[in-house]
Amino acid sequence: MGLGYFEYFQFCEDIGAEPLPVVAAGVPCQNSGTGGTGQQGGIPMSEMDNYIQDIMDLVEWANGDIKTKWGKIRAEAGHPKPFNLKYIGIGNEDLISDVFEERFKMIYNAMKQNHPEITVIGTVGPFYEGSDYVEGWKLADKLQVPMVDEHYYVSPGWLIYNQDFYDKYDRSKSKVYLGEYASHLPGRPNNLEIALSEALYLTAVERNADIVQMASYAPLLAKERHTQWSPDLVYFNNDEVKPTVGYYVQQLYGNNSGTQYIPVQISMSDNNPAVRNRVGYSVVKDEKTGDVIIKMVNMLPVEVKTTIDLSGISITGKGTKTTLKGVPASRTEKPSVEYCIYKNEEVLPPYSFSVLRFPSKLNE
Repeated sequence: MGLGYFEYFQFCEDIGAEPLPVVAAGVPCQNSGTGGTGQQGGIPMSEMDNYIQDIMDLVEWANGDIKTKWGKIRAEAGHPKPFNLKYIGIGNEDLISDVFEERFKMIYNAMKQNHPEITVIGTVGPFYEGSDYVEGWKLADKLQVPMVDEHYYVSPGWLIYNQDFYDKYDRSKSKVYLGEYASHLPGRPNNLEIALSEALYLTAVERNADIVQMASYAPLLAKERHTQWSPDLVYFNNDEVKPTVGYYVQQLYGNNSGTQYIPVQISMSDNNPAVRNRVGYSVVKDEKTGDVIIKMVNMLPVEVKTTIDLSGISITGKGTKTTLKGVPASRTEKPSVEYCIYKNEEVLPPYSFSVLRFPSKLNE
């Protein structure tokens, strides 16, 4: 499609992202038209060694010294410095069958033997439940795969009522890359309602960052009049780039991710469960800057008065407050930023996502 590995790695480098190529697990997509939906004809076993070597060559091309065969090819193409690849995915939403498992295991063992420095990410199907999810996790447990790629596209209601989804995970098992997720309403609008439901859910994801080590909204890029999926995060044409309201939620999380989660208590004027489920918060510290970052989401049609208990943290100066708010159906809202002074009481506007950032120090 005009985007090869070289362009992909360069693009990641340009935007400050970690590359995470996903290679086939020795099986084609079970949803392809060839052979009928549900088929899964694997690469013949006689050809698997050659296929595995292709994957090893990809890693060498990305990370190898210019004296290696593939590192030299990369350098001759114009990039002598290695790309510092850290992750590689094996499989994508596959049917977890015997055909899949046999080939996945071969690739996984080869990666462990030849490139133990690379984090291999397995697949557990396209949903948060079902046979592929269950069998994918069983395989990850058996092989001790370091990380699995979870996917789910769900309604705003699912995100609202499943904020404890990762609270219940076994901390001793594989880590999670939430590689594809999004909130969908009938008609697939990209509006403030779905963006806020994603912001709300991400407060719970941050709380479980010991399990969910990476997350990426999907899909990211879409060219106008050449799309096959909706909603997407960033639309573009030959003249301009058009970020969506959902993009700004992702941008605010990406720019305010922090490095340390801080457990705090936020009390509200109304503790009704229906109210609490629609209000989320997360507090993190950025150890590079010393800043404390408070994220709060209100999916209610009324303002919510909150009291924030930051005992143990000293706020040392003036901060900023970034707010994304509007009516649920709006598709054009953008964040606004203002300077503010810390106070332990905060009023959340109706249908809003607020990010407060203050310089601070943690008390001993």
